[in-house]
Amino acid sequence: MRARFVAAVLALAVGGCAMPMPGWVPYLGKKKGEPMVAQPPPPAPAATRAPVVTKPRPPESEDVADRVVAVVNNDAITLGELQENIAIFRQENRDRVSASDEELQKQFLGRLIDSRLQIQEAGREKITVEDAELNEELADRMKRFGAKTPEELEALVKSQGLSYDTVKKRIRDSLLVQKVMRRKVSLRISVTEPEIDRYIADNREKLEAGLGYHARHILIVPAGTTDADLEAARIRADVIRAQILEGADFAELARHNSGDASAKDGGDLGTLKRGELAQEIEVRILALKPGEVSQPFPSSLGWHVFRLESKDMLEGEGLQRVRQQVKEILYREKYEARMEAWIKEMKERAIIEVRM
Repeated sequence: MRARFVAAVLALAVGGCAMPMPGWVPYLGKKKGEPMVAQPPPPAPAATRAPVVTKPRPPESEDVADRVVAVVNNDAITLGELQENIAIFRQENRDRVSASDEELQKQFLGRLIDSRLQIQEAGREKITVEDAELNEELADRMKRFGAKTPEELEALVKSQGLSYDTVKKRIRDSLLVQKVMRRKVSLRISVTEPEIDRYIADNREKLEAGLGYHARHILIVPAGTTDADLEAARIRADVIRAQILEGADFAELARHNSGDASAKDGGDLGTLKRGELAQEIEVRILALKPGEVSQPFPSSLGWHVFRLESKDMLEGEGLQRVRQQVKEILYREKYEARMEAWIKEMKERAIIEVRM
C-alpha cells in the first residue's frame, strides 16, 4: 500500500486531468465481460506533434541516469526521469502491461514533453503554487495512504530510494499543470442546453438502451406437449393474472406457481437493462405502465405473466439525469479537442530536440 503511495505521487507528473466517461452509455467503453487490461498512455495524435530534431545517442561513458533524452526549450528530460515513470507505471499495473520497454519509452517521453511544455506555460502565465497549497496536497496524501506525520511520509519516500524534495517538486509541478490547464482549457469551454437537446435527439435510441427497468415474472409451464396441456397452462395463467388484479400478492403466487428460476425470489427479475431479455418479451414488458400486469402470452417455455415495477424514461427525473450525463460527454469531447489544440499551439512555437 505504501509503495503504491509513492508511485501514485510520482505518477501525477505523467498525465493531465480528464473527466471520467459515464459507464452507462452502451456504445462507449469496454464490452461487458472483457478483462481490464492496463494500457500505457496513448501517444499524442500526429496532428499535435511539433517537428523535432533527432540527435545521436550520447556516448556510453555518460552517467546513464543523467543522460539527456530530450530538450524542451532548453529544459532537459533525462533518461533516469523517463525510466522512473515507466517503472512506476509497471509497478502500479504489474502483470497487466503488454507493451515493450521501447514502446513505453516513446509514449512516456511524449507525455513528459507535454508536461514540460505545460509547466513552462505556467511560468509564462506567472502561475504559482503557494507552500500552503503544496502542504495541503501532501496532507491529503498522508491521510489517504496512512502516513501519520510529515516525517513518516519522508521516511517512507526515502525507503523507496527516492528524494523527498523530488517528490515535493513533482507534486508542485502537478498543481501547476492543473492550474494552467484550468486557465487554458477548462475555462474556455462550455456546453449549452441546445447542444444537449441536439445530442439527445440524435442519439435517443442509444440513450434509451442504457436505461433500466424493474419487473416481476411468473412462468406457467405446461404439464406436457399436447394441445390440451397448452390450453390448461393458458387457463391457469389467466386465473393467476385475475388473482393478481384482485389484490393477491404477486410474489407469493410466483413462489407457488412459477416454473422460472426467479420463483424463489417472488418472481423478482431485479433491475434489467434494455436488451437483456428476448426482444419479443421485452417489448411486451416495456409497453406496460408501472404497476400494470401483462396479459398471459406464450413462448417455447410456457405462458408468461409480467408485472412492470418501474422503468427509467427520458422524461422527468430520468431525463434530468440523462441530460447531466450527456453534458459530461459533450464537455469531455470539447475538453479533449481544446487540450489537443493547446498542446499543438505550444509545440508549434517550441524548440524540441529528441536525443534517444
